[in-house]
Amino acid sequence: MPKISTKGRLMPESPIRKLVPFAEKAIEQGKYIYHLNIGQPDIKTPQNVLDAVKNNSVEILSYSRSEGINSYRQKLAKYYQDTNINVSDKDIIVTTGASEALIFLFSSIMDPGDEVIIAEPFYANYIAFSTATGVKVVPAVCNIEDNFALPDIEVFEKLITPKTKAILICNPGNPTGYLYSEEEIRKLSDLALRNDLFLVADEVYREFVYDGEKHFSILEVEGMDEHAVIIDSVSKRYSMCGARIGSLVSKNKTVMSTVLKFAQARLSPPTYAQIASEAALDTPKSYFTEVNAEYLSRRNTLIKALEGIEGVKVAKPKGAFYCIAELPINDADHFAQWLLEDFDLDGETIMIAPASGFYSTPLVGKNQVRIAYVLNKESLLKATNILKEALKVYKN
Repeated sequence: MPKISTKGRLMPESPIRKLVPFAEKAIEQGKYIYHLNIGQPDIKTPQNVLDAVKNNSVEILSYSRSEGINSYRQKLAKYYQDTNINVSDKDIIVTTGASEALIFLFSSIMDPGDEVIIAEPFYANYIAFSTATGVKVVPAVCNIEDNFALPDIEVFEKLITPKTKAILICNPGNPTGYLYSEEEIRKLSDLALRNDLFLVADEVYREFVYDGEKHFSILEVEGMDEHAVIIDSVSKRYSMCGARIGSLVSKNKTVMSTVLKFAQARLSPPTYAQIASEAALDTPKSYFTEVNAEYLSRRNTLIKALEGIEGVKVAKPKGAFYCIAELPINDADHFAQWLLEDFDLDGETIMIAPASGFYSTPLVGKNQVRIAYVLNKESLLKATNILKEALKVYKN
């Protein structure tokens, strides 16, 4: 038979979704599953967003501009300006999710064989995007012992080669929940400027920050106009994962004109989803106050429960809604599958994401899992109790 491409063979499975068949079988067997594996919030989408799709005067569902609907980009620019990011609608290209934004960017600023340095562990699909574009990921390894803080800037310096074109961070981080300080952002910015590199920040969780901390964007740093690129999305911010609307934001005109060519090749982002996303920008600030308070309470509940399990080590997140937990096991992939296939507590079990898929360094994170605290506190307590009892059985 004809052969598939090398790129196709190298494309990794999603560590988050590869266990779905086992979960479906468990459900068929009558088990109830607490889904801690995926960042799908149970927070309701704002009603004004849903109403904008239900009640509109659209008669022909036509293409939008390739860079996105003008009125949406203008309102999006105002949103950024209100967060101390001075951009205009011309600095924004609307994409079909943050995923498309990253693929367009990688294709625009890097050739096959070029390198991007990424603080590790990182969102698993970064590997998929790099594979799809022929880009090599160079990890800057962070450790659970220091809460996945940014490595010393000298670590990044040593990783830079003539092939290095960019540094990519997620702030706050998925899967760690780590929040970069202003000092860390400024150090990375200085490094990018000194070495003439792009600094790319995935800021899709920017609204979810806890403990009195403040999110600081790379586009708040003076002198970074030609070097900084923000990747963003409505998916988590407004609990609109299914809308698949993201954005790429940069004041570098060459980058934006190049990205636009890729955007034109796919014609336009989805029109109804843009209508919904534009309406989302009218969501009152109180929405985020309430949502942040809920996530903070969930985080505290989850971390306390995990710390109460013998042998479990957990990093305390300061943003987003994920944490990495180190378990007293050798193979989290096997454990996660075993939970679905062979274990239940009174007919209930849990689904978790093995953390090895969030590392590009071989054999790292094999005893770690990512847990998403996207369930209510009662469910989180039940889920962590199932984990506690499962570990007792699994170890024996």
